[in-house]
Amino acid sequence: MRFEVSKVLDAIEARLTTDPALARAVVDLSEIVRYADLDGGRPASMLRLGLVIDALGRHVSEENVPVYAVVPRGLLSDADLTSNERMVVRRWADDGVVEVVPQLDDRVLEVAELLGLPVLTRTRAEQFRDRRPWVEEPGRLLAAVPGAGGPVLVARIGRGEVPAVAEPSPMGAKLLARVWSCPEANCNAYGSGGDPDSPFADMRKTTAPVAQPPPSLRSGAPTCPRHGTRLRDAGPRPAVEVLSVRIDGVVRQRFVVSTDKPVVVGRAPEGGGVMLGQWLTDDARKWISRGHVRLALNGGELTAQDVSTNGTGIRPGGSVDDDDRITLNRDETRILAANDVVELYAGVNVGRAKLWATGGVTQPSSVMAEAPTMAIRKFER
Repeated sequence: MRFEVSKVLDAIEARLTTDPALARAVVDLSEIVRYADLDGGRPASMLRLGLVIDALGRHVSEENVPVYAVVPRGLLSDADLTSNERMVVRRWADDGVVEVVPQLDDRVLEVAELLGLPVLTRTRAEQFRDRRPWVEEPGRLLAAVPGAGGPVLVARIGRGEVPAVAEPSPMGAKLLARVWSCPEANCNAYGSGGDPDSPFADMRKTTAPVAQPPPSLRSGAPTCPRHGTRLRDAGPRPAVEVLSVRIDGVVRQRFVVSTDKPVVVGRAPEGGGVMLGQWLTDDARKWISRGHVRLALNGGELTAQDVSTNGTGIRPGGSVDDDDRITLNRDETRILAANDVVELYAGVNVGRAKLWATGGVTQPSSVMAEAPTMAIRKFER
């Protein structure tokens, strides 16, 4: 059973991010783990985060939806979690896939406001109104509650839609336009370090500048939310474009292209990239090359370069008329207009994330597939 729980936690980890470009919602992990009514289990369980992530995926009809989890430091020693769960949370913190703060305060709300994201919470909305008036906006506060087919999200105020593309607040846009540096040597979010005493120090990942989380604002100054130290402005942040892979009408994955990191999309790109093979039909798998198209961002322009055997299609403005389709041959490059869609094979498309308002999934894949108890599995039938 312990091995099965570890596999579920690994699956959950793949849906966690502090990258402002990818996160779809914000959660307080210390709150989520105590939703005992979702599974009828012990007082605190990390598996409940998986149930809430699944509920978000169903709510937006999209696969692989990532969340931004804020973790108060006290949770790392919470006796209601198992020793394995506490170790996993610490590893997540060291890897930068969750954000650890000394005290929660308003950090969840601050992140949500800066990034324009909804908060998944059951906390009484009245507690937020005076401090954050935006919580009155439809879809900004959503609560995970038990449902017939598993947990569902319901609106705390107004209606419950989640915007297809998050829009940072004006202050958030200003903060996200810069790279920030933390004077603390062990800061993995705004520096090159991590906890030097961590057992995972040798495996540490450092947050890339382009994916830095938003700073906290204290007395108007950008501040490291983990260390409470004032951040230094280290220059402009590389521009990014958020793209989606859409296969047969279903958004399978979002990814980021930045000015310093082109991305290759294909069946199974070498050396990283976006791998499509698991979602392709046999015919599409035969046609699409291991590395098929290279997407890059230069001078504010998004380009597609064919690196395949069979060529890459461009559909200007997303046109479905084959007469409008433009074919790129090997090494040919084209600047993509705002609504252009890249076609690797019929029904296999890549475009800017904002092009598709719905993910098109009727039942997204669950992170809970390996859950070890019937109390959890009942939600996945």
